[in-house]
Amino acid sequence: MEKTQILVIGRHPEILATVVRLVNNNPDWNATGCLSDEEAIAAFTTQDFKVVLMGGGVDERSENKLKKHFYTQKPEIKIVQHFGGGSGLLSAEIFEALSW
Repeated sequence: MEKTQILVIGRHPEILATVVRLVNNNPDWNATGCLSDEEAIAAFTTQDFKVVLMGGGVDERSENKLKKHFYTQKPEIKIVQHFGGGSGLLSAEIFEALSW
């Protein structure tokens, strides 16, 4: 079975690395982490992402820019805000997005 591709965007390298690691703990998921808008936009064109996870630190201007780009490229993409709360909440957010 092919893994579900998840794009994780954050502004803090240590937190982003932790979130990517937590997502990748699920054997059915593969996370790609990006620190900048440009990096996220470039990554989005290279893989078939099912979920975009936006972390804390992504300001409203960047969030709007990214959402516009992602929805234009792939209207069915699921975009989830994640502000922390541990691996259980993170997994629940992703499972919920995948069930839409």
